[in-house]
Amino acid sequence: MWIKHVPYSESEGQLRALYDRVKGPDNNVDNIMLAHSLRPHTMEGHMALYKATLHHARNTIPVWFLEALGVQASLLNGCAYCVEHHFIGMKKQLKDDARADAIRAAFEGRDLTSVFPKKEMAALEYASMLTRAPDSLTQHAIDSLREAGWPDREILEINQVVAYFNYANRTVLGLGVCTDGDILGLSPNATENPDDWNHRAA
Repeated sequence: MWIKHVPYSESEGQLRALYDRVKGPDNNVDNIMLAHSLRPHTMEGHMALYKATLHHARNTIPVWFLEALGVQASLLNGCAYCVEHHFIGMKKQLKDDARADAIRAAFEGRDLTSVFPKKEMAALEYASMLTRAPDSLTQHAIDSLREAGWPDREILEINQVVAYFNYANRTVLGLGVCTDGDILGLSPNATENPDDWNHRAA
């Protein structure tokens, strides 16, 4: 990491309380959260956005596919940190290692039609445009998602998870965050409580 950060053992007050909410085994805090430690209020905002977009009980798109959208955006942005974290998360949620590995190979080979049906492809194409050229989007993009079978409430989920990953990618890439010391693939419970960060290995 290219800026200073406060390790768990030296944290106190609000920062320690936030660390205690997001920590995994052995007081491990992911580096993407450690990166916020000099401004804990930004960590709190990041935590809320992450949990609402990926792990909220009222989301209806399967978590594995939300994670896949995140992997797509992260690959396009060249964010290896988020690719590694969220591919493992996707794989654990999918519970089909062979399919997950085929999806990873398809992402890296830019041949998504070999592993995703038409409806999911429409969402991935929207994710790609929102990541690479958001100013090129028109209402036609939303109409295409509807025609593929996505209702508006899930179009919003797609939009928000892809927007979140673009934010997270830029946080990571802009501060030199790496996976050293992180535990890959942990995720919080899917509840409506923003404070419920009891981690599970998916």
